[in-house]
Amino acid sequence: PNRQHLLGTDQFGRDMLSRLIHGSRISLAVGLSSVLLAIFVGVPLGIISGFYGGKVDTLVMRAMDLILAFPVFLLAIILMVMFTPTAGIIGTMKVVSAIAIVRIPIFARLVRGSVLSIKEKEYIEACRAVGQHDVKILFWHILPNCMPPIIVTATLGIATAIIVEASLSFLGLGTQPPTPSWGWDLKANVAWIQTNPWLALGPGVAIFVTVLGFNLFGDGLRDALDPRLK
Repeated sequence: PNRQHLLGTDQFGRDMLSRLIHGSRISLAVGLSSVLLAIFVGVPLGIISGFYGGKVDTLVMRAMDLILAFPVFLLAIILMVMFTPTAGIIGTMKVVSAIAIVRIPIFARLVRGSVLSIKEKEYIEACRAVGQHDVKILFWHILPNCMPPIIVTATLGIATAIIVEASLSFLGLGTQPPTPSWGWDLKANVAWIQTNPWLALGPGVAIFVTVLGFNLFGDGLRDALDPRLK
């Protein structure tokens, strides 16, 4: 490290601080996009499963149980091997899809549990009594009351998605070069950790601080949105 390169340069002479800043876009984009995609698929599945029950509930929950039967990292690795990692935006979209598939059951089961409780409330019975359509009941009355746990889980899920993306990149199955990635930089520079430890320290600290920040933010949201904790 020097005045011109505050975090030094890698073995190819590339500025590590620039790669760290540029890599943050990939990590944050993958984290946010994968969670949004998981919400887009998982929340409707959870609402339908909890509201209608019966065979629909059984079918959806068994599918979610099948996905949850695999450890998160193992399933993400399997999916990335099936998708074949590639460079560029297509490769990033494959990482987003793999992480989103892993996260879908979490939102589906969370929303299903909330719907099972909310649909028995008196105001839902009143809506049915006046002849409101199921779609209106679901999206006007049930979904808004499910939002606090969804928001908190999504915030915490971004931190998990960033870790999974960094882990996949470290294993060579995530974001591919020349696109900068914290996980890939950590993998490329870990060989120099005994002689030039700052090369691996930068990406490692960036992952740690970002994940810690989202976890603390999620805990704060939970405290703010849960009236029982006030």
